[in-house]
Amino acid sequence: MAFEQPQRGSLVSQINVTPLVDVMLVLLIIFMVTAPIIQQGVQVSLPKVKAAALPGKEEQFVVSITRDSQIYLNDTRMSESALSAKLAAIGRERPDREVFVRADDQVPYGVVVRTMAAIKAAGIENVGMVTEMPAPLTSGGHSKRASASE
Repeated sequence: MAFEQPQRGSLVSQINVTPLVDVMLVLLIIFMVTAPIIQQGVQVSLPKVKAAALPGKEEQFVVSITRDSQIYLNDTRMSESALSAKLAAIGRERPDREVFVRADDQVPYGVVVRTMAAIKAAGIENVGMVTEMPAPLTSGGHSKRASASE
């Protein structure tokens, strides 16, 4: 059951997968290093809330509101009127488009409401809020609860 020795002058038709594996490992390392860099965007400290994640379908439009009340559409800074105009154009193209709002937990409530009103005025009906999951309690830790008697 030994392998047949190729005769002189005949072609050997075996695939050498070693270079393929080497290239794939290099690509894997490159993607692992660059993926966190690509995910960076506008810095916002999100409120922590327990909720299920929404399934992602296509490119998402994210309106971010920073601590100093600056508004960004994805990574582009803009005013409320410019945001409304841009989202109106997007809404005319795709009325079922979703927009997600990422507001810093220190932003005044009125700024968030005005921004959401601008999104609604642009004809976008599907508006979601982006939050972070709260940190789990450590063993032995107690959560503080406010009561009406305090």
